[in-house]
Amino acid sequence: MTDSLPTNELAERLNLIESMMAEGRRKVESWSWTFLLWGVAYYIAFFWGGWGHGRYAWPITMLAAGALTMYIVSRRRASSPATTLSRAIGSIWAATGCSLFIVLCSLGYSGRLSEAHSMIAVFAAMLGLANAASALTLRWKAQMVCAIVWWAAAIVACYGNGFVLMVDFLAAVFFGQIVFGIYGMYNESQRRARSVAHA
Repeated sequence: MTDSLPTNELAERLNLIESMMAEGRRKVESWSWTFLLWGVAYYIAFFWGGWGHGRYAWPITMLAAGALTMYIVSRRRASSPATTLSRAIGSIWAATGCSLFIVLCSLGYSGRLSEAHSMIAVFAAMLGLANAASALTLRWKAQMVCAIVWWAAAIVACYGNGFVLMVDFLAAVFFGQIVFGIYGMYNESQRRARSVAHA
């Protein structure tokens, strides 16, 4: 089908696809605060659970972080119209969030959250999947690095001892959530500063 297209029309379509990918990356950068928020929530749940409240720490912390996220999203949604690409990326993360919530709550209430190897491996693999799907959709290397960090954490969780497991999880949250969130927020602030300077 593309053989019959004129060269300039094909170039226009490629430019449109590239601009859509760039817009998608900018959209994810504008939502990078969620990576930071959830990274902090994971730390809170982890340390709170370590003080002997594991059955309630994860569900309560995740519900609070989810409610805060939904509140901020509802306020931002009116000012930012959704595109097909942003809905696709949002769907990936919404499905991942629901899956993580269901699994972590079920593990917490069943008392099996203490099986940290399996919990961290599943948790890390799910976040690796979501980051990879988003990165592949947007052709974004920085987010693919996050996926690799989470997948590496899933592998280490299967083999590491208690101390290694703790360091593995905390490092994956730091690099895969907090650092990536700060990176995205920095890029967004730089882009805004450039647009103000050009205006």
